[in-house]
Amino acid sequence: MRVSSVSAKLSAFRPNALRTLSPFVSSPLCSRMSHGLSSRDPSDYTRFIQPRSAARQPSAIRALLPLMSLPGMISLGGGNPNAEMFPFKELTFTLKEDVGGGQVNVPAAQLEKALQYSPTNGIPEFVSWLKSLQSSVHAPPYETYDVCVGNGSQDVLTKTFEMLLGEGDHLLIEAPAYVGSLAFLKPLGCKFVELPVDAAGLNPDALEQTLRDWPDPATRPKVLYTVPVGGNPTGTSTSADRKRRIYEIASKYDILILEDDPYYYLQFSSSRAPTYFHLDKDQRVLRFDSLSKIFSAGMRIGWVTGPAPLVSRIALHAQTTLLHPSGVSQMLAFALLDKWGKDGFLEHTKRVAGFYETKRDAFLKAADKRLKGVAEWVVPDAGMFVWLKLLGISDSSDLIRNKARDKKVLLVPGFEFFPNPRKTPYVRASFSTASEADMDEALKRLAELVTEARGGK
Repeated sequence: MRVSSVSAKLSAFRPNALRTLSPFVSSPLCSRMSHGLSSRDPSDYTRFIQPRSAARQPSAIRALLPLMSLPGMISLGGGNPNAEMFPFKELTFTLKEDVGGGQVNVPAAQLEKALQYSPTNGIPEFVSWLKSLQSSVHAPPYETYDVCVGNGSQDVLTKTFEMLLGEGDHLLIEAPAYVGSLAFLKPLGCKFVELPVDAAGLNPDALEQTLRDWPDPATRPKVLYTVPVGGNPTGTSTSADRKRRIYEIASKYDILILEDDPYYYLQFSSSRAPTYFHLDKDQRVLRFDSLSKIFSAGMRIGWVTGPAPLVSRIALHAQTTLLHPSGVSQMLAFALLDKWGKDGFLEHTKRVAGFYETKRDAFLKAADKRLKGVAEWVVPDAGMFVWLKLLGISDSSDLIRNKARDKKVLLVPGFEFFPNPRKTPYVRASFSTASEADMDEALKRLAELVTEARGGK
């Protein structure tokens, strides 16, 4: 497959930048033979659930929690610590001037709730706010979806992997893919079915051909994992037309879509492509969101949204591990969101996206200056990363892991992002925190290293 053109938006930043127009992976797809389609009751997810997940039962103690707040209820059943012994009296925080300044106070009653054990899915008023946000932003075609808050989106994402995948199962996955997910998936023993990504995101033709020609319907993949916006590491996004086609293919072959979208609010275009959650007429999408990039990474707040039967299974897993996400972090976030409202929150995300767009532009300015004849890239339209292809270098591993670090430049070699190991000339660079001057100096050093590795050419 070759990509003959890239949209004007992707290619127009600087006229002399060298940008790759080829796919980020050229490895062959899995073997192609005959196929068979399966059918099921759309409300029945049994075929997707691993036995270990299906065996989980609700915690008897956790089940008491919502009953304890009923009027007239006298609780001798729970093991809650007595709030009189909590040393904290109040919680007030001060906002930066560029987001309106002033103080936000968490009332005593809400603080007490935040400091106590709380529901596994999340503090109810916070969950309600998130559901309202999802409805407003994504307008899904059904109303019975549920939300489960986790300690960051990776928390609920890994629980989802564990729910759906077992030893020997095949997973449809982008190549390259997010290295944090790969670190969890590899020990699960699932088999990666790599799908190529290009400047317009995940390729639906490759997806359909893979599923159509799968040799045995019994082993055909049941799950697609994708980062559709500002892909990590590629920085590219799957177009609206491609998303619609991918969703249609998923419906045809009864595939669940895991929409890992932490960079959704870091898009640099004023118009956003519809999400898979928006398209989800068949209730086959689990969507993962995060506050890490727009509020604070240290707050550890993310959430999964999707069909209630699947979200409830994720919550059952959480009951046995973390019990519930941090109440203090949730209440801190809720107090600010409640103060801002949805419009204020969305205005904040525009400011954040504008900030990272400026950082991206600074990186591309330095790249145009320093990497001409050294590297190619596609201009990222969201997120925090640029995926560099080093010219004349077949394997970036030693160059980036050793020689670049010796020159005091930190980058990530491309092989880390491929589900199935290979040599690759690619490198991931992040523009999120470095200053313009530091970006320029880092890319100058990288260019020197590449030139040296090519024998001075």
